[in-house]
Amino acid sequence: MGDEPEEFAEFYEGSRDGCLRAVYASVGDRLLAEDLIAEAYARAWASWWKVSRHPAPQAWVVRTALNTHVSWWRRRRREVSWESRGSSDTAPTAADDVMGVDDQILAAVRSLPARQREVVALRVFLDLDTQATARTLAIAPGTVTAHLSRAIAALRDQLAMSIEEETRSR
Repeated sequence: MGDEPEEFAEFYEGSRDGCLRAVYASVGDRLLAEDLIAEAYARAWASWWKVSRHPAPQAWVVRTALNTHVSWWRRRRREVSWESRGSSDTAPTAADDVMGVDDQILAAVRSLPARQREVVALRVFLDLDTQATARTLAIAPGTVTAHLSRAIAALRDQLAMSIEEETRSR
Protein backbone atom coordinates (compact mmCIF):
# COMPACT_ATOMS: atom_id res chain seq x y z
CA MET A 1 0.00 0.00 0.00
CA GLY A 2 3.03 2.28 0.30
CA ASP A 3 3.37 2.99 -3.44
CA GLU A 4 -0.32 3.56 -4.14
CA PRO A 5 -0.38 7.37 -3.71
CA GLU A 6 2.69 7.81 -5.94
CA GLU A 7 1.40 5.30 -8.49
CA PHE A 8 -2.00 7.02 -8.63
CA ALA A 9 -0.42 10.48 -8.84
CA GLU A 10 1.73 9.31 -11.75
CA PHE A 11 -1.32 7.81 -13.47
CA TYR A 12 -3.31 11.01 -12.91
CA GLU A 13 -0.58 13.28 -14.26
CA GLY A 14 0.02 11.09 -17.30
CA SER A 15 -3.60 10.51 -18.24
CA ARG A 16 -5.65 13.52 -17.15
CA ASP A 17 -5.31 15.61 -20.32
CA GLY A 18 -6.18 12.73 -22.65
CA CYS A 19 -9.15 11.70 -20.53
CA LEU A 20 -10.35 15.31 -20.32
CA ARG A 21 -10.14 15.71 -24.10
CA ALA A 22 -12.08 12.46 -24.61
CA VAL A 23 -14.85 13.46 -22.21
CA TYR A 24 -14.94 17.03 -23.54
CA ALA A 25 -15.32 15.75 -27.10
CA SER A 26 -18.24 13.64 -25.94
CA VAL A 27 -20.13 16.13 -23.74
CA GLY A 28 -19.18 19.40 -25.48
CA ASP A 29 -18.89 21.50 -22.31
CA ARG A 30 -15.45 22.08 -20.82
CA LEU A 31 -16.62 22.85 -17.28
CA LEU A 32 -18.89 19.82 -17.24
CA ALA A 33 -16.07 17.67 -18.62
CA GLU A 34 -13.76 18.89 -15.86
CA ASP A 35 -16.38 18.08 -13.20
CA LEU A 36 -16.97 14.64 -14.67
CA ILE A 37 -13.25 13.88 -14.85
CA ALA A 38 -12.75 15.06 -11.27
CA GLU A 39 -15.54 12.74 -10.12
CA ALA A 40 -14.16 9.85 -12.16
CA TYR A 41 -10.64 10.29 -10.75
CA ALA A 42 -12.05 10.46 -7.22
CA ARG A 43 -13.79 7.15 -7.86
CA ALA A 44 -10.61 5.75 -9.41
CA TRP A 45 -8.65 6.68 -6.30
CA ALA A 46 -11.30 5.09 -4.05
CA SER A 47 -10.99 1.86 -6.07
CA TRP A 48 -7.35 2.19 -7.13
CA TRP A 49 -6.55 -1.43 -6.25
CA LYS A 50 -9.11 -2.48 -8.89
CA VAL A 51 -8.57 0.31 -11.44
CA SER A 52 -4.80 -0.13 -11.46
CA ARG A 53 -5.27 -3.72 -12.61
CA HIS A 54 -7.80 -2.80 -15.32
CA PRO A 55 -6.46 -3.49 -18.84
CA ALA A 56 -7.10 0.16 -19.80
CA PRO A 57 -7.31 2.41 -16.71
CA GLN A 58 -7.73 5.55 -18.84
CA ALA A 59 -10.74 3.99 -20.51
CA TRP A 60 -12.12 3.12 -17.07
CA VAL A 61 -11.86 6.81 -16.07
CA VAL A 62 -13.50 8.03 -19.29
CA ARG A 63 -16.29 5.46 -19.09
CA THR A 64 -16.91 6.33 -15.43
CA ALA A 65 -17.07 10.02 -16.34
CA LEU A 66 -19.53 9.36 -19.17
CA ASN A 67 -21.66 7.11 -16.95
CA THR A 68 -21.64 9.84 -14.29
CA HIS A 69 -22.81 12.31 -16.94
CA VAL A 70 -25.77 10.08 -17.78
CA SER A 71 -26.65 9.73 -14.09
CA TRP A 72 -26.41 13.49 -13.53
CA TRP A 73 -28.46 14.15 -16.65
CA ARG A 74 -31.21 11.76 -15.55
CA ARG A 75 -31.32 13.30 -12.08
CA ARG A 76 -31.33 16.83 -13.45
CA ARG A 77 -34.00 16.00 -16.03
CA ARG A 78 -36.34 15.16 -13.18
CA GLU A 79 -35.45 18.35 -11.30
CA VAL A 80 -35.40 21.03 -14.04
CA SER A 81 -37.65 21.58 -17.01
CA TRP A 82 -36.00 21.82 -20.42
CA GLU A 83 -37.18 25.41 -20.92
CA SER A 84 -35.38 26.65 -17.81
CA ARG A 85 -32.20 24.76 -18.64
CA GLY A 86 -29.31 26.86 -19.97
CA SER A 87 -27.95 25.94 -23.38
CA SER A 88 -24.80 23.84 -23.30
CA ASP A 89 -24.16 24.64 -26.97
CA THR A 90 -22.37 27.85 -26.14
CA ALA A 91 -19.72 29.31 -28.36
CA PRO A 92 -16.20 28.08 -27.68
CA THR A 93 -14.24 30.20 -25.21
CA ALA A 94 -10.55 30.94 -24.91
CA ALA A 95 -10.41 28.21 -22.24
CA ASP A 96 -11.46 25.70 -24.88
CA ASP A 97 -8.25 26.38 -26.79
CA VAL A 98 -6.36 24.66 -24.00
CA MET A 99 -7.90 21.39 -25.13
CA GLY A 100 -5.67 21.43 -28.20
CA VAL A 101 -8.44 20.30 -30.54
CA ASP A 102 -9.72 22.33 -33.49
CA ASP A 103 -13.15 23.91 -32.84
CA GLN A 104 -14.57 22.63 -36.16
CA ILE A 105 -13.53 19.08 -35.33
CA LEU A 106 -15.07 19.31 -31.86
CA ALA A 107 -18.31 20.68 -33.29
CA ALA A 108 -18.40 17.87 -35.83
CA VAL A 109 -17.74 15.24 -33.15
CA ARG A 110 -20.49 16.73 -30.94
CA SER A 111 -22.97 16.35 -33.79
CA LEU A 112 -22.45 12.58 -33.92
CA PRO A 113 -24.83 10.19 -32.16
CA ALA A 114 -23.80 9.41 -28.56
CA ARG A 115 -22.34 5.93 -29.20
CA GLN A 116 -20.28 7.18 -32.16
CA ARG A 117 -18.98 10.06 -29.98
CA GLU A 118 -17.97 7.56 -27.30
CA VAL A 119 -16.17 5.35 -29.81
CA VAL A 120 -14.34 8.36 -31.31
CA ALA A 121 -13.41 9.60 -27.83
CA LEU A 122 -11.91 6.25 -26.85
CA ARG A 123 -10.35 5.25 -30.18
CA VAL A 124 -9.05 8.67 -31.28
CA PHE A 125 -8.53 10.78 -28.15
CA LEU A 126 -7.33 7.93 -25.91
CA ASP A 127 -5.83 5.85 -28.74
CA LEU A 128 -7.36 2.61 -27.45
CA ASP A 129 -7.50 -0.39 -29.73
CA THR A 130 -10.77 -1.92 -30.89
CA GLN A 131 -10.74 -4.66 -28.24
CA ALA A 132 -10.19 -2.25 -25.32
CA THR A 133 -12.87 0.09 -26.66
CA ALA A 134 -15.31 -2.80 -27.01
CA ARG A 135 -14.63 -3.96 -23.44
CA THR A 136 -14.99 -0.43 -22.09
CA LEU A 137 -18.31 0.19 -23.83
CA ALA A 138 -19.53 -3.39 -23.33
CA ILE A 139 -20.17 -3.88 -27.05
CA ALA A 140 -18.79 -6.24 -29.66
CA PRO A 141 -15.54 -5.33 -31.46
CA GLY A 142 -17.41 -5.36 -34.77
CA THR A 143 -19.83 -2.80 -33.38
CA VAL A 144 -16.89 -0.56 -32.45
CA THR A 145 -15.55 -0.86 -36.00
CA ALA A 146 -18.97 -0.10 -37.50
CA HIS A 147 -19.52 2.96 -35.26
CA LEU A 148 -16.03 4.25 -35.98
CA SER A 149 -16.49 3.79 -39.72
CA ARG A 150 -19.82 5.65 -39.69
CA ALA A 151 -18.39 8.38 -37.48
CA ILE A 152 -15.37 8.91 -39.74
CA ALA A 153 -17.61 9.08 -42.83
CA ALA A 154 -19.90 11.62 -41.13
CA LEU A 155 -16.96 13.69 -39.89
CA ARG A 156 -15.34 13.61 -43.33
CA ASP A 157 -18.59 14.86 -44.93
CA GLN A 158 -19.14 17.59 -42.32
CA LEU A 159 -15.58 18.86 -42.48
CA ALA A 160 -15.55 18.78 -46.29
CA MET A 161 -18.73 20.88 -46.30
CA SER A 162 -17.17 23.34 -43.81
CA ILE A 163 -14.07 23.71 -45.96
CA GLU A 164 -16.21 24.18 -49.05
CA GLU A 165 -18.28 26.89 -47.32
CA GLU A 166 -15.12 28.66 -46.15
CA THR A 167 -13.71 28.59 -49.66
CA ARG A 168 -16.93 30.07 -51.13
CA SER A 169 -17.11 32.83 -48.53
CA ARG A 170 -13.60 34.11 -49.32
